[in-house]
Amino acid sequence: MSLSPQALEALERFTEAKGWEQRARLLMQWGERLEPLDDSEKTEANRVHGCESLVWLVSVQVDGQWRFKASSDARLLRGLLALLLVRVQGVASAQLAQLDLPGWFRQLGLERQLSPSRSNGLHAVLQQMADLSAQH
Repeated sequence: MSLSPQALEALERFTEAKGWEQRARLLMQWGERLEPLDDSEKTEANRVHGCESLVWLVSVQVDGQWRFKASSDARLLRGLLALLLVRVQGVASAQLAQLDLPGWFRQLGLERQLSPSRSNGLHAVLQQMADLSAQH
């Protein structure tokens, strides 16, 4: 699966980062890039279950492609969600479930920050994306 321009930018920036301090700063910056969700979108129906933190996921179809928006109450998780979103934007619905999430975060040098609970939570987000796109 090819990478979007935003995913390539993320890969370049995180690859250039020296050490965890710089990656953590980058992660926070990427989290700030997330398109904010309206309070009306932060509903139980949009909540991703399987995450320790509160996470909401919203999907819309634009020109036949799925676009996702996500948010969390946890800063670090917002950064991880932003990196997940740039990786999945433009990916076909059928490919979402096959996405190598650990491989993507390993490429970014962030695998150590994926505790089992964070990893499970991000997989729950990815699964919900696949489910949402398959329903339509």
